[in-house]
This record gives sequence, C-alpha cells and structure tokens, in this order.
Amino acid sequence: MDILLSLSYGSLNCSEAKRLMDLNNLKQDIVTASHILHRQGIAAAFGHVSARVPGTDTFIFPPRMSPALVRKDNLLVLDVEGHQLSGDGRPNTEFWIHARIYKARPDVQAVVHVHPRFTTVLTVLEKRIVCMCNEGNRLVRNPLPVWRHQKLVINEEDGRDLASALGAHQAVLMFGHGATTTGKTVEEAVTSMLHLEHQAEMNYYAYAAAGMEHPYVPDRLIDEGAGSYGSMHQFGAQYELPHFKHAVQKSGMPKHNGVWGYWSQLVSREL
Repeated sequence: MDILLSLSYGSLNCSEAKRLMDLNNLKQDIVTASHILHRQGIAAAFGHVSARVPGTDTFIFPPRMSPALVRKDNLLVLDVEGHQLSGDGRPNTEFWIHARIYKARPDVQAVVHVHPRFTTVLTVLEKRIVCMCNEGNRLVRNPLPVWRHQKLVINEEDGRDLASALGAHQAVLMFGHGATTTGKTVEEAVTSMLHLEHQAEMNYYAYAAAGMEHPYVPDRLIDEGAGSYGSMHQFGAQYELPHFKHAVQKSGMPKHNGVWGYWSQLVSREL
C-alpha cells in the first residue's frame, strides 16, 4: 500500500478504513487473477474476472481490454442492472454474464469468463468432461451444464439465460465459446477455471487415444482421495498428521490454495 493511501486510511474511522482496505485487496485479486489467466494461455485478448463488493449488488469489473492490461487503477464498478457507477472507460461488452449471475446467485462472490481452448473444443464435440486426474476432480464429477449458444452475451436477456443454465452449479460451459466459473472468492473462481481447462485437456488426449467412451476416474476413487489432500475451503486428512499439526500451530492454516499461490507469485513480478 502506498504512503498516500495509508494516510487517507488514517483519517477514516476503523470500519471505513477496513472497508477500503478490503476493496483494495479485492481489486488486487482481480488484477492478479487476470494476469494468471493470461500467463496460463487461457485468456489472451479476451476474458474477464469480476468480484462482488461484499454485501452489495455491485461488482468490480475490468474495462474492455486484454486481461494482461488490467490494473487496479483502471477497474470499474457496476451494479447488477448494468449501470456503471465508477471508473473511466467502457466495460467489456459481456458484463451481463457477471451482472445476471450476481443477481441470481447471492452466494457468488466472484465470476470468471474466458475462452479456454480444450474446454471449448469439447463443447462442440459434445464430449462430457469427466475426471481424469486429481486437479478439479470434484468440479467435473457430475456433468456440467452447457449454454447452447456461441453468441456473445451482450444483453440482459442472454445474461439471464446463461445464469439460468448455470443454476446452482459452480461452472457452466458455453457451446463453441468458452466457460464461466464462479466462487466464494476470486481465488476459488480462477482456480476452478484452471482446473476445468486442465481436466478438459486430459479428456481431449484420452478422447484422441481411446475414443469418446474412454476410461476415467470413478467416483469411488474420487471419494478415496478426498480426505488425502486439502482444498481452498475444506482441508483434508494431512492436517491431522503430526508434522502438519506442528506447522499449522506455528504458522496457521495456509492462506492460499497451491495453484493460486504458485501462479500469483509468478505474475507478481509483472505487476
């Protein structure tokens, strides 16, 4: 945090200063997430990450630009009715994806929309993404919904239709277009997108090698592994082991999922 920002916080009461600091951190998460998606090759000129302003029907959203160019000082604030409340520049044309998901799902705190190549190819091949590895296994355990349109989501009606297709799921595929993931945090929504594309890539290779009905990891083995490693919000059995207990007592529970922690450190050099 820069000195001027610190001084401005000092002139506020504690609750207001905390709110501003939380918003600053949220903006930084959006910037970090945008650069992670770009570095991963999932988002080049297209794609966007947003986060709900906690406890409101407004959200922080990037302007119309590549995720590689997103910075804290060019982020916008919109509401769920599509009104731009602050920030310079125009929002990305598909802001209705985010606006209508936030309106339909009060539990959602972050949304990611990008055009991941393997995920997109499999939608056109009508290939269900099944579990092929640990990363994202629970995300693809059950069939993901598909919004069966390739068009851009540039109006309220299509945004509402996409949100309806998403339903209570964490992700929705978009036929010949891309995918949208949601989360309780920016970290969760972005990690889900990275895991989704990784699973899709593994599915693509298996499809090429063994056909559409290729083998995949069954539910019983997904369940078997569920207690042997942690996730962002539910840590697994390893934290009951003595050496893990000692580490947690000393330093506290890990703040970040391994995927987010790794990529955020890499992209921090660019910011």
